[in-house]
Amino acid sequence: MSIISPAFKGYIKLRQSAIDNYVLNPIDTQKQVFNNLIGSAQFTEYGKKYSFDKIDNVIDFKKNVPINDYDTLKPYIQRIREGNQNILWPSPITWFAKSSGTTSDKSKFIPVSKESLDDNHYKAGKDVLTLYLRSFPQSSVLSGKCLIIGGSHQINQLNADSFFGDLSAVMLQNMPWFGQMGRTPDLATALMDEWEAKIEKIAHSTIEENVTYIAGVPTWTIVLIKRIFEIAGTNNLLDVWPNMELYIHGGVSFKPYRHQFEQYIPSRSMHYLETYNASEGFFAAQDEIGREGMLLFLNHGIYYEFMPMEEYGKEHPETLTLKEVELNKNYALVINTNGGLWRYLVGDTIQFTSLAPYRIKVTGRLKHFINAFGEEVIVDNSDHAIEKACAETGAIVNDYTAAPVYMTGQSNGAHEWIIEFEKLPCPLDVFVEKMDKALQLVNSDYEAKRHKDIALRMPIVHIMPKDGFNRWLKDKGKLGGQHKVPRLSNERKYLEEMLPYTQQ
Repeated sequence: MSIISPAFKGYIKLRQSAIDNYVLNPIDTQKQVFNNLIGSAQFTEYGKKYSFDKIDNVIDFKKNVPINDYDTLKPYIQRIREGNQNILWPSPITWFAKSSGTTSDKSKFIPVSKESLDDNHYKAGKDVLTLYLRSFPQSSVLSGKCLIIGGSHQINQLNADSFFGDLSAVMLQNMPWFGQMGRTPDLATALMDEWEAKIEKIAHSTIEENVTYIAGVPTWTIVLIKRIFEIAGTNNLLDVWPNMELYIHGGVSFKPYRHQFEQYIPSRSMHYLETYNASEGFFAAQDEIGREGMLLFLNHGIYYEFMPMEEYGKEHPETLTLKEVELNKNYALVINTNGGLWRYLVGDTIQFTSLAPYRIKVTGRLKHFINAFGEEVIVDNSDHAIEKACAETGAIVNDYTAAPVYMTGQSNGAHEWIIEFEKLPCPLDVFVEKMDKALQLVNSDYEAKRHKDIALRMPIVHIMPKDGFNRWLKDKGKLGGQHKVPRLSNERKYLEEMLPYTQQ
């Protein structure tokens, strides 16, 4: 039986009621969020510049306020980091989430207000458990601790009163005491900078804990599990944590990793729950285990807009409101938040898998795709192809990246891949053939370009030695936390950097 305090049971009932309310009234909920955001920020510097006090509806808002990315908001954010306030949001901003969603050399510092912590990140985190306990009311997940694999905390030296770190570190540092009681490892370990030493300490310090669920990016969770196996002398995580029942994942597609986790945790009672949590906000989580799509969080301090992909790159792109979206179409996500991000282009692409309720899936990044020949391959396609090839060959893939090989006078184009295998029980060419066929089945544009090798010949695949991608990340100073290998790129920069690591 679940061990849940009466107070938390009452909270869960309240959150279940709140979730039901916005599921039944999504448009009205978003309208209320919009009005609250505009009203709160009307006397900020940004609100005055764009006449928030004269904005009566979303149409006015779109006319007045431009689409932003990080670069256009950076001058405002820089001033906030230096100690100025009431710039983008009225309440004091003293924390910044250092964005690490890509391997870009440039860091982003996302303002984190008290409202964005309390009404977005923390509330959404509790709602994840609420959704899970609704599906599994007899769960014992709260009888133990959550193992959180997060980033590191650093002090922002520009202002003695301002701090920054990975989002997970910011949340841990500000988490109330009752939240700290339900998690492991201890705060000092969780906030360690040096990633390899951190993994070692987490492994040794948590192995005796009653861990019932884990939250973290799959790649680094696997690294930790392998080290725990070495220490404990087992290859079954249930030997270490017999009450383990839930893995909360996000950051990258879980498709290439599911089989690996099922081998590490061989239990039909083990559940996997996907979340969409970025530095800019906690946007969605699965409300039904095993069903594709995550419930969009509509009353968590974020007003959403959705940019059709054909609008991306235009000087004045059009965006859609929630009631205007359609199923299975790619949209760039645009957000307005209670941390002061206005019409902010997150950089992710999403599709709606359901409109009642509104569920989404992440299909890729605006800059992570391959379209050198009109094939329009997105990360959702490549993840599917890897998953299908693994299922048909018994292979296990740790990570991968791909980029185009451009046409020359002597040959047509191709996609060049680097794949790190945990296991490859078949010849590489067999795996590549299965992957290529799966990609053709899921993407008709790619299939057309591959027909008789007209534009694209067979993919070129290099095997990355184990931990090769980690060596690349470490050499770039990006090892650990939420840093990820870019799955796809329409240019060869990343792939060229990684190719020498295939020879090590």
